[in-house]
Amino acid sequence: MRVAIYCRVSTKDQDCDRQERELNSYCDRAGYEIVGAFKETASGKNSDRPCRKKVMRLARNRDIDAVLVSEMSRWGRSTCDLIETLMALNAWGVSLVASSGFQFDMATPQGKMFSVILAAIAEFERELICDRVCSGLAAAKARGVKLGRKQGYRPSDRYKHKVLALVAEGYSYRRIGDKLGLSPTTVMDIVRRNRLDAIAA
Repeated sequence: MRVAIYCRVSTKDQDCDRQERELNSYCDRAGYEIVGAFKETASGKNSDRPCRKKVMRLARNRDIDAVLVSEMSRWGRSTCDLIETLMALNAWGVSLVASSGFQFDMATPQGKMFSVILAAIAEFERELICDRVCSGLAAAKARGVKLGRKQGYRPSDRYKHKVLALVAEGYSYRRIGDKLGLSPTTVMDIVRRNRLDAIAA
């Protein structure tokens, strides 16, 4: 069986060495062919993980038969994220195998049961989040908090002082954009709005 090893730790003061050693030993015992080993440092709550995306691409391209992790929590802690990725893997005919002994495979009764349970928990989790958001918004309105973006406010406004300071130093819009991670158009727009505000004042 062709497998991709996936290891993850949550913080930079940790490393994936133990997980990788255990998973390599597991593959040796089981006779699995390791297509690739992917390691990253990221919170389990973060679904935007580059290495996991690479594993998903291998699965989508049918380059692997299974993803091997030390524990299910290494793959994802969010129930919604877990069920979505597991269902995607299943659609591509790829299993998720934990070296602790659990294997998610929709072709097995165990996998089918697990998917039903996860789907129910995910739906419950979404409803709880929705209720909390609605409750929080209602409480904020009751306190007189104005919700939504302030009129005339743009996210790029937080760069205003840095942009104007660099303009005063003679930097071009392109160089300022490169320094601050903004497009030259955004830099120009910030400068233009500042000039209009000065005229209006």
